[in-house]
Amino acid sequence: MKKIRIFAFGGNEVAPVGLKDKDGKTINPDIAMQWQRTAETGKLVADIFEKHPGDRYVITHGNGPQVGNILQRAEMCRPTLFPLPLDVCVADTQGAMSFMMAQLNNELNIRGIDNILAGVVTQVVVNKDDPDFQNPSKYVGQSYTAEEAKQRMAEGWVMKMYKKDDKGNEIWRRVVPSPAPVDIVEIDAIEALLDKGIVPITVGGGGIPVREVPVEVRDGKEVYTTNYGVKYSRPHKGGKPLKMYTGVEAVIDKDLASALLGCMLMKRAKARGEEVEVSLTIFTGEDGAKLNYQKPDEKALRVIKASELEAIYDRKPAPFPPGSMGPKIKAVIEFIKNGGSVAYISKTELFEETLAGKAGTTVLPG
Repeated sequence: MKKIRIFAFGGNEVAPVGLKDKDGKTINPDIAMQWQRTAETGKLVADIFEKHPGDRYVITHGNGPQVGNILQRAEMCRPTLFPLPLDVCVADTQGAMSFMMAQLNNELNIRGIDNILAGVVTQVVVNKDDPDFQNPSKYVGQSYTAEEAKQRMAEGWVMKMYKKDDKGNEIWRRVVPSPAPVDIVEIDAIEALLDKGIVPITVGGGGIPVREVPVEVRDGKEVYTTNYGVKYSRPHKGGKPLKMYTGVEAVIDKDLASALLGCMLMKRAKARGEEVEVSLTIFTGEDGAKLNYQKPDEKALRVIKASELEAIYDRKPAPFPPGSMGPKIKAVIEFIKNGGSVAYISKTELFEETLAGKAGTTVLPG
């Protein structure tokens, strides 16, 4: 049976976090810092490839810090340069980050491993009426103190408290709409790479958010109007309308998009009569999911069934913060409920221990 491992990396696997200058102010990692961090991650991933050489891999990644940098750069350049919409920002990060993450090729080459990585600029479809457009929940960009966040909100940003540091200080970040993913436009390209033994780097940042364009029929023609007044038309002969897409101002959660990708790969393989086992691993800065996070009675969840985890997830008040661990929990639940064999939430360096149930969180069917 063919085994596919989907590895979902946070944007923090590319950009180091928690850096402070001598005055205690947050340092925004530059390209050199990001490149070094990515190389460190690559060594850990290459270790996994070595220990599991018969498996196939898909790499996905977040882009919170990176898309935040692009947004901030665009804000600072006004009115000299035009603003950038979020869909274009995500596309920018997909290209740059897949380039950086593909340096894993160098680490694999040194070890004599033949896997090749290739980035796929990926569009992910969302519903235009998703409720998150009214109540943004996705954290992007660097961290801010409460005072810095107050100033940013006065400038028009929507911000929420992210968490507290080990000294109890509030950490704030910008939030933007994060609609649920419903389809992946480039799924054929992703499968083609997998069939060739190439490791796709895909749905970066959750994918470029797009929506379907409704057809208008007038004067015997089908007309599709996308962003910025661009129109496409053809003679109307009946039948189903074309699948046409245009960008949306949003950032899709990469864990939910990764879960959708896994489910689509399984469903399409089954339709072809192929046997495939797909697992999802969400790499994060924490050693798995925890109840009562950062409280005296904090409890790690090591091995748990999806139904048990869902019952915990549905509690009120929500036990897992939205915008951080919450979407990860939701993603692994949806993945397992739709046929996934197993899902993990772990640190990259603890992957093997997580497989053994000694670290991270393992979510099983049932």
